[in-house]
Amino acid sequence: MSAPTLSAVPEHVAIIMDGNGRWANARGLPRTMGHRKGVEAVRETVRAAGDIGIKYLTLFAFSSENWRRPEAEVSDLLGLLKAFIRRDLAELHRQNVRIRVIGDRTGLRGDILPLLLEAEETTRNNTALTLVIAFNYGSRDEITRAFVSLARDVEAGRLRPQDITADLVDARLDTAGIPDPDLIIRTSGEERLSNFLLWQAAYSEFMFVPDYWPDFSRELFFSALEKYAARDRRFGGLSAKQAAAVGS
Repeated sequence: MSAPTLSAVPEHVAIIMDGNGRWANARGLPRTMGHRKGVEAVRETVRAAGDIGIKYLTLFAFSSENWRRPEAEVSDLLGLLKAFIRRDLAELHRQNVRIRVIGDRTGLRGDILPLLLEAEETTRNNTALTLVIAFNYGSRDEITRAFVSLARDVEAGRLRPQDITADLVDARLDTAGIPDPDLIIRTSGEERLSNFLLWQAAYSEFMFVPDYWPDFSRELFFSALEKYAARDRRFGGLSAKQAAAVGS
């Protein structure tokens, strides 16, 4: 399916990729098969995002809460991440995709962190789509780390409390330099953020898709983008149509 022509293409789309395990359970398969099928959906979504002109695509790959899952499932998820980077990094680099990783990097396993750093460094100067991988990420943890950083500057006399602004907090988050998401999509029919981009989602549009992530196709992605393009974003003010009516 070719990319549709939209009246408004979001600059930044973030996706909570939910439902891998339930997709597998519904087919009588091990949960690991759902995760493996989900990687295929990642590849297709990244290609589709680049084709339609999205500048930033953030994928919630592994939350800081996912460590609570069974050890075998955690190992499989980490193995898939490593396999994805090793297999797809060269192709993403050829496509001029820049990779950025957000999340807490302290204490990460020694075989994971070097791969993440390599992916970022290899693609650092690329200028097409920026693929943001949220790994070991939790929004409350991110915000807490930002506040701790600001508190240390206040304690050291480098910053006055009254000078702390929303922009300054934003600059201390993992997503510093990345625009807030215009659209957040969650698959599997669940309708919650699950500790994902809480600060950044202040004015995001939300789309809850009933399909499980392994079934998330190019067509479903473009359908969500078409619905987004039809929405009237006001950011707390008036729409262009409302403003024109008030001024007339």
